[in-house]
Amino acid sequence: MIIYGKNTVKEAVIAKRPVYKVYLDEKKPDHKLNHFLDNANIKYQLVSKHELNQLTDNQNHQGIVADVKAYGYEDISILFDGTKKKVLILDQIEDPHNLGAILRSVEATKIDAVILPKNRSADLTPTVAKTAVGAIEYVKVIQVGNINQAIQKLKDNGFWIVGTDMHAEKTYKEIDTSVSIAVIIGNEGEGMTYLTKQSCDYLVKIPMKGKVNSLNASVAAALILYQIADL
Repeated sequence: MIIYGKNTVKEAVIAKRPVYKVYLDEKKPDHKLNHFLDNANIKYQLVSKHELNQLTDNQNHQGIVADVKAYGYEDISILFDGTKKKVLILDQIEDPHNLGAILRSVEATKIDAVILPKNRSADLTPTVAKTAVGAIEYVKVIQVGNINQAIQKLKDNGFWIVGTDMHAEKTYKEIDTSVSIAVIIGNEGEGMTYLTKQSCDYLVKIPMKGKVNSLNASVAAALILYQIADL
């Protein structure tokens, strides 16, 4: 898998992700970066910017590209060890930039895991990795075939399911964090699906006073994550 960007590649190395090859811009030497790679015993090759652009489909690679082991997924069973957990469920978040930004907030707040559906969802792609700025290395991501079946498993193991909806009566500041919880952020345009909303124990909203009554999914997720985090 190809990843790119200085912090993204650095964190992959620090997290001991298998790195097969690193490519650096031959015309923009970065001695600190070279020293970092040398100390980690990571071999690199100097190539043209054109080659880096080809490897990344003309993305903002910052002069460094790496071929690494692809990101994998955890099994939902890791959440059922009997301890209190806080989980974020993303119900069909399709924009990879949103997913990357959300993973960055999840890592910052030390939420236990993120659950994604297999279909109609952004995957763990190079764009997600770049947007997450290395946070992807430290977040447990669980991919499930059916969100509602996953929700039922969570309920069977003592989780309370909290949905987000602009018409909810409660606000996000009323989320009960004394129990294991899974908070759901819905699709960027349509919100949560009907079946997912029906599976929730209760709904919360983020109050807004402006004329535009919606927030970007990653911003909404960040507000809620910082509310429920033990910081």
